[in-house]
Amino acid sequence: MADEASTTARVRPATAAKREQILRAAVETFGNKGYANGTLNDIAEQVGITHAGVLHHFGSKQKLLLEVISYRDHTDVQDFEAQHMPGGADLFLHLVRTALLNESRPGIVQVYTVLSSEAVTEDHPARDYFQRRYQSLRAEVGEAFEVICRQEGVTDRSVIAAASASILGVMDGLQLQWLLHPEEVGLAEATEFAIRSIVNGVLHPGPPLKDLKAANDADGT
Repeated sequence: MADEASTTARVRPATAAKREQILRAAVETFGNKGYANGTLNDIAEQVGITHAGVLHHFGSKQKLLLEVISYRDHTDVQDFEAQHMPGGADLFLHLVRTALLNESRPGIVQVYTVLSSEAVTEDHPARDYFQRRYQSLRAEVGEAFEVICRQEGVTDRSVIAAASASILGVMDGLQLQWLLHPEEVGLAEATEFAIRSIVNGVLHPGPPLKDLKAANDADGT
């Protein structure tokens, strides 16, 4: 019994290491080829195992995909004690720090960008995940907004909801631009500017765009 237990203890670290290798290979494969075109054989070749070996560790391509997404999520909060995003103003700082971290891991950013775009199709296995993820993120950003808005007397929940969706949309769009033109777009810098602008727009809103247009038209006459 003792020998069996010691053997299990020796195997588990090796199994965990192999799963990590497969996940990293899957990140690269799905990021470069997408979920539909990236095959388990592509992933297996990178790790030096067979197609069956990948299935042994993850069961199916769909399960591997979901593990890849979870792996990406874990890296975002692994430095927090509660393994969860902070609240209030700290959440906005966390989003900027995440953008800074993403500059050092283009593979993770690429696989997220590709999979989230593919997931808009009804039959994509990650569609439910991304729907839940965006709902959850909008709620968390909205809660952070409400904390700082209460201090400034802002109570319009529709504005907070629009701003929360806008922050996530801008961050995803900046990631796409950065992947295409990393030499032209500073991901962390642009993310900080966008978040700061949106937050300030909620707390200290300027004139509506129609008023700006009217003023511009008046200047031109």
